[in-house]
Amino acid sequence: MGLDSEAIEALGEATIPKGYRGPKAFRALRHRNYRLFFFGQMVSIVGTWMQATALPLLIIKVAPQNPGIWLGINSFLPLIPLIPLALIAGSLADRYPKRTIIVLTQTVMMLQAFALAALTWTGTVQMWQILALTFISGAATAVDVPARQAFVIEMVGDPDDLSSGIALNSAIFNLGRAIGPVLAGLLIATLDFSAAFLVNGLSFLAVIAGLLLMRLPAHAQQVKQPKMGAHLKEGLSYLGHNTTLLVLMSLVAVSAFLSMPFITLMPIFAGKTLALSAQPVVDAACSVMTCQNPEAVTYGLLMGVFGIGALAGALIAGTYGDRARGKLLTIGNLFFPATLLIFALSQSLWLTLLVLLGVGVTFILQNALTNTLVQVTTPANMRGRVMSVYSMVFQGMMRAGAMQAGFMETIVGAPLAVASGALLSLGYGVLVFFKWPQIHKMK
Repeated sequence: MGLDSEAIEALGEATIPKGYRGPKAFRALRHRNYRLFFFGQMVSIVGTWMQATALPLLIIKVAPQNPGIWLGINSFLPLIPLIPLALIAGSLADRYPKRTIIVLTQTVMMLQAFALAALTWTGTVQMWQILALTFISGAATAVDVPARQAFVIEMVGDPDDLSSGIALNSAIFNLGRAIGPVLAGLLIATLDFSAAFLVNGLSFLAVIAGLLLMRLPAHAQQVKQPKMGAHLKEGLSYLGHNTTLLVLMSLVAVSAFLSMPFITLMPIFAGKTLALSAQPVVDAACSVMTCQNPEAVTYGLLMGVFGIGALAGALIAGTYGDRARGKLLTIGNLFFPATLLIFALSQSLWLTLLVLLGVGVTFILQNALTNTLVQVTTPANMRGRVMSVYSMVFQGMMRAGAMQAGFMETIVGAPLAVASGALLSLGYGVLVFFKWPQIHKMK
């Protein structure tokens, strides 16, 4: 597994010397290409989470009737382009320069953010426009994610640094999750939704610049490219005969469908379930600034605390993930849905914030370690195709889960919708622990 010798040598020229003795969690930063990606992504992810915070609130404002349904539809919509594009994207990532693919997809997502900013600033935004732009962003993401995930090992060069690279990706993603919603809440409360979308669009320039500044070896173009159908069939056949990979992906599928939709329903928890408990905090915040959208304060605070917990989980995964991956994954599999049960039942803002720290930690332990184990178990020439299936499973089930959670919320309410999904997910985690013990023994 890993790169060929010429690629490793080329990447090695742009690294900090091998004598690096810093914390294990930050080991991937010794590689110049990864550093460029890391700091560009750090800026971009903050903008991404600002938009992710603003968009559900905008949907509730545009369609105040049955907001759970519209939130579910908006979260489900990217699944439509995901299914056909994800597998094709994996084949493209195994055959063409991954950096080129990523630059193109990031550019499309940047233009989508600018379009949202323009529509909301002019006051002409309608639900069909939001859904259309979500569809475009979903199509770009379907192509982007497999290439970006498979690109990590090319940036770090050394397979031993892969766990650090993936964990740091999770760290900056969740640092953005901690910072972005708070900034978005303040901007939305004092200005408008368009400010959050505009900042997100500008933030893409940082990651695109980082990608273009990388020094990468020339892409080894195959003399004769295999046909797309045969190439995809080869990857699917490999995956279908690997029980370990199938079990790992099933864990992601169940969690994404049953547990992760709590994020989709978070605005409803902020605006209804926790409204009374959060009122003193909202009043305090709005006493020092003009609040046009006060509900954004509570929502931004909930998402920010969840992001802090997730950041801590990413650092734990990066520090210990090279020697106890299976054990850490099992902790995530069991304790992520367990903490969600408490979150669903809480009506106290302060208890909810405390529990969300644990939810964030265990959420990342489950997902970062699954991602790492899938990559280190897969040969380099198959990685793009396998990661495309992983991406399709993760995103597809998460989108479908958001849809089911949106409809469940209209029937039984947000707390019971989250609690029932978490309980079923916990049951599957227990089943995997006893039926496939090789998973928690993986290194």
